[in-house]
Amino acid sequence: MSAQPAKRLRCAVYTRKSTEEGLDMEFNSLDAQREACEAYIASQRPEGWACMRDRYDDGGFSGGNLDRPGLKRLIEDVEAGLIDVIVVYKIDRLSRSLMDFARLVEVLDRHNVTFVSVTQAFNTTTSMGRLTLNVLLSFAQFEREVTGERIRDKIAASRAKGMWMGGFVPWGYDVIDRKLVINKREAQYVRNAFERFVELGSATRLTRELVAKGVQNKRGRMIDKGFLYKLFRNRVYIGEAVHKGTCYPGEHVAIIDLRLWDQVQSILQISPRSRAGDSRVQEPALLKGLIFTASGTAMTPTATKKGPKRYRYYVSMDKIRNRAGEDGDEIQRLPAGLIEAGVIREVRHLLRQPEIAAKAVAEIDADQVESQDVIAALNGFDGLWKALFPAERARIIRLLVERVTVAPDGVAVDLRTSGLAALVGELLTPRLMSEAA
Repeated sequence: MSAQPAKRLRCAVYTRKSTEEGLDMEFNSLDAQREACEAYIASQRPEGWACMRDRYDDGGFSGGNLDRPGLKRLIEDVEAGLIDVIVVYKIDRLSRSLMDFARLVEVLDRHNVTFVSVTQAFNTTTSMGRLTLNVLLSFAQFEREVTGERIRDKIAASRAKGMWMGGFVPWGYDVIDRKLVINKREAQYVRNAFERFVELGSATRLTRELVAKGVQNKRGRMIDKGFLYKLFRNRVYIGEAVHKGTCYPGEHVAIIDLRLWDQVQSILQISPRSRAGDSRVQEPALLKGLIFTASGTAMTPTATKKGPKRYRYYVSMDKIRNRAGEDGDEIQRLPAGLIEAGVIREVRHLLRQPEIAAKAVAEIDADQVESQDVIAALNGFDGLWKALFPAERARIIRLLVERVTVAPDGVAVDLRTSGLAALVGELLTPRLMSEAA
């Protein structure tokens, strides 16, 4: 009587390496792990083991979590019933976390999948195998934590020596041979930013200037206030290396001298609200001379104060002079912020309309600017508006708006098409300046 042939077991090989170092070699660590696993599977061929062709490799991924593409595909195939046995070179290739591995074992048990380590022979289906597994995983997790501590200690020691230990490269520097080296062009922008901030005392006004000049940071984005505040507080620019709040002399060359640094820090110690009050004029009324009631009565800006707060309004001249408004003209007073925000929204909406774009193209010299550039500039109005100082915003509104009419049933904004050419010119200025440079 012949022996009954063994059931065919589909074996998936999983390999992992924590770093990408050496993965570009013709025969790397992942290949070595797979070769050992395939040899083990071949030795079990009489038991029905067969190696699957699909590769489940994770090169450059830590074993401290389960967020790995190769492992995710492996789990998906387990849940789809395509795998009977998972083979790894060592148990820590699959996971170094005891908690994560417990979750993996639950998934494997639920789908009757066996886990095998080539160099640490045991079977997860037995209680003794589980005990051995937990002991090995505990040591693997301990090894990972000790390695992490060593890396943190090494970084701290290197920073104490002023060495650059990676991360996002500061504006004004490049990294050459793992050291910060001054980028002359960017460094000049950094110096100018520090110097102009001392002159202006306002990050808002400085941002507006930099955006108007088309200055971009290292990631190719326009400068904003948040970027400037981080720039002004980064001690790397005075030649220091900082680690967990402690400053050390850096290996790199400083861009900013201590006198200029101290001037900037003294300004930053003053609250932004106080600096704003000192550095800019009273917020202008955007719609002064432009807003009227439905009957044609002008509305004038007024303000009242309650404690430290100031409230702005637009009030009908009829109300100010105690005159009775005409029939249907019911609006006597409007909150300034509310109506100004509504007008700005309407202007943005109008600038996106094809007929307005066509009028703008007609106003521009076609020999100097392409029509698609005009349309793109109008679409970039929001970026310009966010960067403008309040007085500049008032100027732009007067450039674009002919008249604002308020009535009980809504607000009508009449656009001044003759101002479109000037607006497009301002919107195109940063791009034209960068092309000229």
